[in-house]
Amino acid sequence: MTLLDNVLAHNQRFVTDKQYEGFQTTKFPDKKVVIFTCMDTRLSQLLRSAMDINHGDAKFIKNAGAVISHPFGSVMRSILLAVYELKAEEVMVVGHHNCGMAGLEPGGIVEKAKERGVSSKTIETLEFSGIDVKSFLTGFNNVEESVRNSVKMIKNHPLLPETIPVHGLVISPDTGALDLIIDGY
Repeated sequence: MTLLDNVLAHNQRFVTDKQYEGFQTTKFPDKKVVIFTCMDTRLSQLLRSAMDINHGDAKFIKNAGAVISHPFGSVMRSILLAVYELKAEEVMVVGHHNCGMAGLEPGGIVEKAKERGVSSKTIETLEFSGIDVKSFLTGFNNVEESVRNSVKMIKNHPLLPETIPVHGLVISPDTGALDLIIDGY
């Protein structure tokens, strides 16, 4: 049985047994917060528990490293949507120690892409088209500084009201301990 087959079989039981009833809530976050964090699997339940965030309390946006790479990209659009349409009144950026984006070197990713069938010609074409593949695939050196950069990009965004606090934190994926980097109040 494939992973997809297992997911669909479980889902059928989940719906039939009405297990979804315990998850019903509105689209508006009860704690009026949007949390931008890393996609690391260690954080999925740990972060919620460490921050006392229950189902329905917050809007979550995740990507690799909790890095905003462009001020007019999908992450910032999602944050603005959470503020203007979903009644979020605060933003929290939460990075974590031992992040896979820390020290990430683009050369290794490019080589792995080639091993899986992406041609050197494709990479050359991207670079010739003005896409800096190495920059696009580079991580960060310091998680605290990366969180500061994401907070700064959000806080200084021309479409975000000045009244929205933007906080920066770093969580330990081992203990759940939170380090405050920026108090947005």
